[in-house]
Amino acid sequence: MDCIVVVDYGGQYAHLIARRVRELKVYSEVVHGDDAYEEITSLPPGVKVKGLILSGGPLSVLSESSPKFDSRLMELGVPILGICFGHQLLAHAFGGRVEGLGKGEYGVTYVYIEDFDDILEGLDRVERVWMSHSDTVTSLPSDFRVLARTDLCPVAAFKHRDKPIYGVQWHPEVVHTERGVKVFENFLFKVCKCKPEWVAEDFIKRAVEEIRREVGEGKAIIALSGGIDSSTTAVLAARAIGDRLYAVFVDHGFMREGEPEQIREYFSKAIKNFIFVDARKRFLDRLRGVTDPEQKRKIIGEEFVRVFEEVARKVGAEYLLQGTIYPDRIESGFRRFSDKIKTHHNVAGLPSKMEFKKVVEPLRDLYKDEVREVAKRLGLPDEIVYRQPFPGPGLVVRVIGEVTEEKLKIVRQADKIVREEIERAGLARGLWQYFAVLTDTKSTGVKGDARAYGYTIAVRIVESRDAMTANFAKIPYDVLERISTRITNEIPEVTRVVYDVTNKPPATIEWE
Repeated sequence: MDCIVVVDYGGQYAHLIARRVRELKVYSEVVHGDDAYEEITSLPPGVKVKGLILSGGPLSVLSESSPKFDSRLMELGVPILGICFGHQLLAHAFGGRVEGLGKGEYGVTYVYIEDFDDILEGLDRVERVWMSHSDTVTSLPSDFRVLARTDLCPVAAFKHRDKPIYGVQWHPEVVHTERGVKVFENFLFKVCKCKPEWVAEDFIKRAVEEIRREVGEGKAIIALSGGIDSSTTAVLAARAIGDRLYAVFVDHGFMREGEPEQIREYFSKAIKNFIFVDARKRFLDRLRGVTDPEQKRKIIGEEFVRVFEEVARKVGAEYLLQGTIYPDRIESGFRRFSDKIKTHHNVAGLPSKMEFKKVVEPLRDLYKDEVREVAKRLGLPDEIVYRQPFPGPGLVVRVIGEVTEEKLKIVRQADKIVREEIERAGLARGLWQYFAVLTDTKSTGVKGDARAYGYTIAVRIVESRDAMTANFAKIPYDVLERISTRITNEIPEVTRVVYDVTNKPPATIEWE
């Protein structure tokens, strides 16, 4: 089928580009920037590459250590679109000038279109877009022409005069760019002449085949958390290997109120080989005295694997299945040129030595909403499909500083209140996540006409489509007031509640 290849230069949004392509029903593959040509020419014969999109990245094209444009990509004879770093990389490779002007453009910017050509067809003269760059293309060689500019950036979009080579400095893949999808539609259908033929069923078929191929005739454990990612992986694995799958739920003691019981109730009926492991004491003991969030994640990742290894020895399983999705991997800096934002316990948090022959991650290239679409097609119930994302380390990353029994009790109560009030107000389906964080800040309050000195709870509520970017939600004040009043009334140890009004970026969704 027709395919658009995204060349990943370490940008936080490389797979978001691929996802936008898939949303337009065109199949996409992501390849590494440092060996893109080899990966593309090794794709299966049934994949017809119709175009390349060069991603953004954290490095400067002016740096010696930054990825370079492989001229062999031109030999493929397909259209190329560069985005952000990819835009600068193309301009630099063809002899244009890229400079650091001492200031950049971050966030919402207005772009002025001077030449619509085919890539910008259908846009307005002034477009609201999202930028994130410090270097700028300041001039182009004679065989290129400028399509758009901003107040800071004289070359915000360009095209080669004779070849289908384009660049845009802004990020059309993020939701903050109001009509970014139009740029992709133009590139896919007007320039690359793609046919919209890719659907979710294709992914299901490929994922089942992959699990069957990787596990062979062996047995496998699925690390089941009860969330949408691991649950979807479990159903795919059950289709692939049947009774040779063991679903292992580890209660580490950091789940939300009532969740371990709910998970046990559902999956003990849904999966034949369901194993419940109570490991609360061992996890808390391992975290005693630990305050650094990266260390917390790595300890939890290692301890999870040790529990799974113990179960695997008993049942004779040699493979570990995980519901890892793309945002987990990109934030852990899994690519050569990508920057590590935070370690995810099931990615970089895994120990270097494990007893398993292989870790199989069939959802590794999907975003959360894509996983939900797959889950719906697999027939999973709504309470799993629409369960709000919850980090693998659980409430540990919502307790700033050392984790104790007392702090877990406080944050679990606060989280329950936030969830109850948001759901009671009918706001849940329109939100990505809503939860409480126990900060390490204490402040003075007044309770019962007496001085009180207690913890500060931060409430975090965000809207997002894919977790790669997010906006804080504009929750009605009366709902926030009910949340605050209940938390300070029902939890004696809390004297203050604050609301987090930071978008992602610059913040991440979770605090740790």
